[in-house]
Amino acid sequence: MSQHSTRPWNGEAFTAADRDGFTHRAFLRGAGHSEATVRARPVIGICTSWSELNPCNQGLRKLAERVKHGVIAAGGLPLEFPTISLAEPFIRPTTLYLRNLMAMDVEEMITASPIDGVVLLGGCDKTVPAQLMGALSAGKPAVALAAGPRATGRWAGKPLTIDDLWTLSDERRTGALDDARWSRLEGCLVPGAGTCNVLGTAVTMALVAETLGMALPGTSLLPATSGARAAAAEKTGRRAVELARAGQGPDAYITPASLENAFRVLCAVGGSTNAVIHLEAIAGRIGQRLGLDAMAEWSGTTPLLTDVRPSGPHLLEELEDAGGLPAVLLELAPLLRADALSGTGEPWHHVLARTVRHESPALRSASDPVLASGSLVMLRGSLAPDGAVIKRSAADPRLWHHRGRAVVFDGLADLHARVDAPGLDVDEDSVLVLRGAGPVGGPGMPEVGQLPIPAKLLRRGVTDMVRISDARMSGTASGAVVLHVAPEAAVGGPLARVADGDPIVLDVTTGRLDLDVDAAELAGRQPISGAGAVGPGAGAAPPARGYASLYRRHVLQSSEGCDFDFLRHAAAIAHRTDRGDPS
Repeated sequence: MSQHSTRPWNGEAFTAADRDGFTHRAFLRGAGHSEATVRARPVIGICTSWSELNPCNQGLRKLAERVKHGVIAAGGLPLEFPTISLAEPFIRPTTLYLRNLMAMDVEEMITASPIDGVVLLGGCDKTVPAQLMGALSAGKPAVALAAGPRATGRWAGKPLTIDDLWTLSDERRTGALDDARWSRLEGCLVPGAGTCNVLGTAVTMALVAETLGMALPGTSLLPATSGARAAAAEKTGRRAVELARAGQGPDAYITPASLENAFRVLCAVGGSTNAVIHLEAIAGRIGQRLGLDAMAEWSGTTPLLTDVRPSGPHLLEELEDAGGLPAVLLELAPLLRADALSGTGEPWHHVLARTVRHESPALRSASDPVLASGSLVMLRGSLAPDGAVIKRSAADPRLWHHRGRAVVFDGLADLHARVDAPGLDVDEDSVLVLRGAGPVGGPGMPEVGQLPIPAKLLRRGVTDMVRISDARMSGTASGAVVLHVAPEAAVGGPLARVADGDPIVLDVTTGRLDLDVDAAELAGRQPISGAGAVGPGAGAAPPARGYASLYRRHVLQSSEGCDFDFLRHAAAIAHRTDRGDPS
């Protein structure tokens, strides 16, 4: 079964391929594996993003051991290997900047290594999409298992989850939270191993992987350190051997049908806006585009079913108690593409036929949803010709229809210098605008789109206002925040020409985002170059070497998933050229 040549030495028939196979086997036998094992068993790589620089993934070492048990029990040979690992709190300027590098690392290691299949162990925000992108391009049989959410903490006698940090940070900025309490908070915000314990990007992408059929059903929400997740790791190892023996690659699972299902799940759970970018990037690896129009249609017909933090009051464990993702899919069944495969290899409708859904306030029925449609709203207009997104379920409803005058910040340094200045000309109806923080301008679209409410407004009790940027925001954040404005300011998008005082009109119901300025006047303005951005944006000299140079020359805009142009499937590249876009 193994890709290594198993032919014996036989004189003139001995080839270079035989030599390579012999070398592979010799090293494996030197590592303590028997001749029968290295000749007869499928070799399963365990691709792990474990790293001491990634605390969210610190449980992956133990999970890898359980995966190995499953692989061995199913008759395979497990071999663990690392790739780079991206920890959201530690990487600067942003993990999205390095997501494509990790995807390349994953792809090349899977392709170049003598393995027949692979288990993907990741968890923190960008590790799961990077692994899916890399494995899909590599083409070998693959199955994923995420790290799982960490336990819920406690603060002031109440449950504490990572999204509480935003409110508590505002209390700190206004002086309501003193040094001693801030220090105590630091010690209990992250109570153990695992990813963020709300429907942030990490958990959202785990749900996406499960919906795509790249993870076993019911595994996404199992707690990081639970026995249930350890058991799921063993089952995942067994499944990897089954896939390797069948020779079934990820393209059997990640299809246009499963991508539609995944986007609908994203809307149904009120998941992270970051997943919009990742799904578009994943689609590009199979020559597909989701596109603004299709996503708007799917969002507009998909109800919001979960009432879970940060969009609602309930905890992830309550959603798991309801039955996890399969229970969500059971409620969504009439909208799903029935031909998409689950992680067991069965069509999802077979899995749902035996799914039990338990009553829980965290999961509403399709007949009584939190929102009838549009938890994520795709926007388009004169300010965002190629689109933008807002998480409607996390915004104050009074701001769904809003007109206000722009208060513009050119990059993070400008924002930090002026947002809390007493003399800032701003009121609760203003629209805060940040530019120079997109894919090129950031670089990498840092998660800074949830601009802080100016301190003087916080003291007046203002808790939400419209904020617009070409950046992203954390999946743990909330508010009336318009993100991913495309094209970004650093490449000459309309955002580069916005001036203080310009009227901006947001209409979430109709999906519009417009700059109410005469077109002739706008055309006459000198665009901001992006020189005030976080890193080497359009206003700086292009980087001369290394990954920074590669990134700058090849990164695509958010509307195309921020992938590198040369990593996309040939069909996606042809589609882009057919639209008249630059290559």
